[in-house]
Amino acid sequence: QVQLVESGGGLVQPGGSLRLSCAASVRPFETYTMGWFRQAPGKAREWVAAITWKARNTGYTDSVKGRFTISRDDAKSMLYLQMNSLQPEDTAVYYCAGHRYLSNRNRYKEGDFGTWGQGTQVTVSS
Repeated sequence: QVQLVESGGGLVQPGGSLRLSCAASVRPFETYTMGWFRQAPGKAREWVAAITWKARNTGYTDSVKGRFTISRDDAKSMLYLQMNSLQPEDTAVYYCAGHRYLSNRNRYKEGDFGTWGQGTQVTVSS
């Protein structure tokens, strides 16, 4: 049973923007803390951003602060990641993840989330 499906990836030039979406079938969606992770070729998967259930808190890894914005629409069971000023080092497969009632924290790990999507490729290149 597919529960998280990402979309919106693609090829973009440096300095460009993309908006990733994650359609969730986990219920009730509003009780899930949601996050974005990414994995570049040959590197470990890293946390990018997270938004707690009921959107009380958001958090970002340092390298994307001021450029990426995470948001959610609980009525539509959707998670988003607006990515601006993209750079080649942002190239990776981006994954949506969720975990029910996960508490807010300064940094998130893969093991914090129990539900994952299949990923969407983002390539930043001229």
